[in-house]
Amino acid sequence: MKTSKVLGLMMAVALVATVKLLAGDAPAANPFFGTLSAVSPAELPAKSAELVSQADAKTRLETAANVVKAAVGLNPAAAAVIVGSIARSTPEAASVAAATAAALVPDQAAAIARAAAVAAPSKAGKIVEAVCRVVPSAFKTVAEAVASVAPGEGKAILTGLSAAIPSLQEPIAKIVAGSGAVNPSVSDVVGQISPAAATGGLNASVVIAPAFQTGPPFVPPPPSPPTLGAGNGGKVQEGSRNYSGPQPP
Repeated sequence: MKTSKVLGLMMAVALVATVKLLAGDAPAANPFFGTLSAVSPAELPAKSAELVSQADAKTRLETAANVVKAAVGLNPAAAAVIVGSIARSTPEAASVAAATAAALVPDQAAAIARAAAVAAPSKAGKIVEAVCRVVPSAFKTVAEAVASVAPGEGKAILTGLSAAIPSLQEPIAKIVAGSGAVNPSVSDVVGQISPAAATGGLNASVVIAPAFQTGPPFVPPPPSPPTLGAGNGGKVQEGSRNYSGPQPP
């Protein structure tokens, strides 16, 4: 319970920092920026991992968040490699590192989550939960990316999804119950959930996509009206009505 509270707090801090950065506010001084800016890009992931692993246990998660902010700020393209390096040396910081990076570069959320899970597969569920809290719209790609490298963690991954996005709890539970699998396929489950379910809108939790999509029923076009001209003497085809002449009483 204590770990979950700390994780939630760290996610909130990371998200607020990202919002301020996007809004143009000057970020607070990061104690690790100077150290990390002094190393080459190739050394950045290893140095980041070293700083986190050497931190005091009481401040390790906070250190991980600050290290990731500084490192990803210096080299956004290396976000996944940086997170993977930290997760490998300090597995308990994998979820915080992944979520902090995903908040900074949300378009890399799936790659970041995958890198973290490769390095710390036992933390797959927590990684999915943390990343989907900050980038809920990417829940499908994040879950599938993590499941592809931690196939034995399907149940934990789906539990993490449900914890991160409450509106997914009901559809996930229904699909898993219907499958009867002990370790359900994450891809099969999320493939049946509509993206609208992650929005938390009205009845979103029960929106389930069909297994396949079908087009609307075919409706034949109406017949073309007859052409009346001098060539046919004003006559119409048999069965058609002559609207040009007088109508019977």
